[in-house]
Amino acid sequence: MTQYSAFSVELADNIAHVQINRPEKINSMNAAFWSEIVEIFQWIDDTDEVRVVVLSGNGKHFSSGIDLMMLAGVANELGKDVGRNARLLRRKILTLQASFNAVDNCRKPVLAAIQGYCLGGAIDLIAACDMRYAAEDAQFSIKEIDIGMAADVGTLQRLPRIIGDGMLRELAYTGRTFGADEARSIGLVNRVYSDKDALLEGVIDIAREIASKSPIAITGTKEMISYMRDHRIDDGLEYVATWNAAMLQSTDLRVAMAAHMSKQKPEFLD
Repeated sequence: MTQYSAFSVELADNIAHVQINRPEKINSMNAAFWSEIVEIFQWIDDTDEVRVVVLSGNGKHFSSGIDLMMLAGVANELGKDVGRNARLLRRKILTLQASFNAVDNCRKPVLAAIQGYCLGGAIDLIAACDMRYAAEDAQFSIKEIDIGMAADVGTLQRLPRIIGDGMLRELAYTGRTFGADEARSIGLVNRVYSDKDALLEGVIDIAREIASKSPIAITGTKEMISYMRDHRIDDGLEYVATWNAAMLQSTDLRVAMAAHMSKQKPEFLD
């Protein structure tokens, strides 16, 4: 397994556990974080043995968001010409967006396990995941408004589809901190666990259940759900008909049906 400076990655039972690993810096997102997450999720996409991803943070907190030292470094690159500054900043922002697009576009389900702080850029990150789960001590905030900027790495684009337009506006305009129970009530997280240990155990159990399903079926299901964010129902029905015209010929269908009829657990190829 490749060694990373901002992450640790483990693979067991078809589950890739991707852990932000800068606990001494509250798992803030430094330059290495943004490049390594692209590499990691490319590996996940390319590795058939990986069927599900669990994304977590090492230590007391999930992540405090973007490393302010990194922001300061970008500021030091700016010169006197407004046009060239804008060109530089736009290029930087698009690069950061591509890092979380890699998570969103991953063919495998990505489950976020959140404890402690989940602030600023960490909200952008979990918004790119399929599902989110929290420990009772989780604290969320769209903090960008408090440093005088609009969130620009995915929160404002993805969260309306998760928690609704009005609630997103309240949280983005105020930057207020909210806890795990409210996060669950607005649909940001699926479940709340008593502490970090219970959180990881519960999320790994869910990941293990997903990993036991047909990987062909899981990939198709994720593709169809993602497609429907930007398309009409009739477009989606047409797409799934074309998709399944090929995928229903997979041996996974026969394996699943035979296991169901014999009341045994199916075993699928990677």
